[in-house]
Amino acid sequence: MLLGVIADDFTGASDIANTIAKGIAPEGGLKTVQYLGIPTVPAADDVEACVISLKSRSIPADEAVAQSLAALDWLEAQGCRQVIFKYCSTFDSTPEGNIGPVGEA
Repeated sequence: MLLGVIADDFTGASDIANTIAKGIAPEGGLKTVQYLGIPTVPAADDVEACVISLKSRSIPADEAVAQSLAALDWLEAQGCRQVIFKYCSTFDSTPEGNIGPVGEA
C-alpha cells in the first residue's frame, strides 16, 4: 500500500478519498478504499490507498488519540508507506481540541 489516510470525520475522509482516486489527469489516481472506522480485516492486495474515516473530531482527546493510533497500527500492518493525518481546518469542534494531541501521538 502506497498511502494511508487517517481522517477525523467522514466528510473530510470522503473528500480526500475522491481526490486520491481521481488523481491528476491524464494519469488517473490510485485504487482507493475508504473505511468507516478502523478496519478489522486486511486490505485487498491491489489496494494502493486506504482512507480511514473516524469520528474523532468531537470526542475527548484521549479517545481520539487511541482511535488514531489504532488506525495507524492497522495501516502499518498493511505495509503502508506513507500516512497522512487529515483533520478539520477550523480547530473548533471541542473546547480543548484533538488535532494537537493526535498529531503529537
